[in-house]
Amino acid sequence: MTTPQPLTPPPATATRTRTREPLDRRLARAVQTVTSRSLGPYQSAIVRIGVALTWLVFLLRELPHRHELYGPDSPWSWEMARRLIADNRSFTALMWSDGRLWFEVVYALAVLSAVLLLVGWRTRAVSVVFMAGVLSLQNRSVFVGDGGDNVLHLAAIYLVLTRCAQVWSLDARRAARDARATLAGRPPREDLVGPLLWIVLGGLLLATTWFSEVTGEWWLPVLLWVLWLGNGLWWLVCRYAPGEPRTLLDALAHLAHNGALFVIMAEVCLIYATAGWYKIQGSRWQDGTALYYPLHLDYFTPWPALSDLLAGSGVMVLLLTYGTVIVQVAFPFTLFHRKVKNVLLVVMMVEHAGIAVILGLPVFSLAMISADAVFLPTPFLVALGAWVVRGRDRLLRRAPVEKLPEQRRTGEEQGPRTLVG
Repeated sequence: MTTPQPLTPPPATATRTRTREPLDRRLARAVQTVTSRSLGPYQSAIVRIGVALTWLVFLLRELPHRHELYGPDSPWSWEMARRLIADNRSFTALMWSDGRLWFEVVYALAVLSAVLLLVGWRTRAVSVVFMAGVLSLQNRSVFVGDGGDNVLHLAAIYLVLTRCAQVWSLDARRAARDARATLAGRPPREDLVGPLLWIVLGGLLLATTWFSEVTGEWWLPVLLWVLWLGNGLWWLVCRYAPGEPRTLLDALAHLAHNGALFVIMAEVCLIYATAGWYKIQGSRWQDGTALYYPLHLDYFTPWPALSDLLAGSGVMVLLLTYGTVIVQVAFPFTLFHRKVKNVLLVVMMVEHAGIAVILGLPVFSLAMISADAVFLPTPFLVALGAWVVRGRDRLLRRAPVEKLPEQRRTGEEQGPRTLVG
């Protein structure tokens, strides 16, 4: 009879438990992440394009009616606007003068800044002019808008602090051209437009400070001066001190970008969370008939036949009503589950597209889709950019650009995945 062999003990490595990383090390890695690179370059770029395109479409659509909306022929007269702004201290350059010529200049600058921000030309300076144009027109007549104006209002302010032209912009193309020249041993092209634009905007900033008692809180001129002086300091450091001072400014720029991008994400979550929870408290949303009523209002029925078709189906009205509430309430809780988040994101974008067509609210829908785009996954955006480039090449009958080999990333460069990554 053979004696049983004793069981061999498991190797020491199998019994070891993974040690938990110390809190200070995790905090240090998080600080390094937000100060060493600007996260979400494709997400910030798509938000920039969407916001600029939405505002540009609105301005061009209302071009024949601009005087009635924001100009001297508006029912909300210049004197009434002046009295309101004296109380709420909102910024608008249209309060500097009630002349028709000044209004045309401000409106033209708003259109021009939207075009330049859309293509990403001198984005740091143009984003400030874009913000001033949005605030000037919207604060002049506060009762014009369909809800999308509030989203554009906030997004225009946040974009000033973001590096939203790292990709898909003329600025990125210019930076790549200078990098190729440096690698080839040639000096980069002398930049004369940047300093000239900085001087011109300095003159406009002096005018803003001069009229600060007419409109705007005290902090707005201070913010504009900080941005203007910061851009001048950036140019000086890049030109004469590219060492540690440049590293410090880069870290501050990364931190400001990542903070503003986080605020945009939080704003979208707050919009959906508050909208969903307020809907839950409404009796019409509880019984599933809330969507029935706007489909019978003339103001929200650009396509009466389509509205009647939807309103005629009780099951469809019930599903859309409950589905809207469920998606809006659930979305903020799904951010850390990528697959569910992406599915709800597509549903919300389709919902806003339906609102644009069925209820006739295109500006609101485009603004919300632009804000939602901050959560789009990076692989999808990269594929979308490649698809757009191929479509452009086919349309212009260009030869495709030879694809460069992908740069290998080391372990130190590999950062943690984020909500926008």
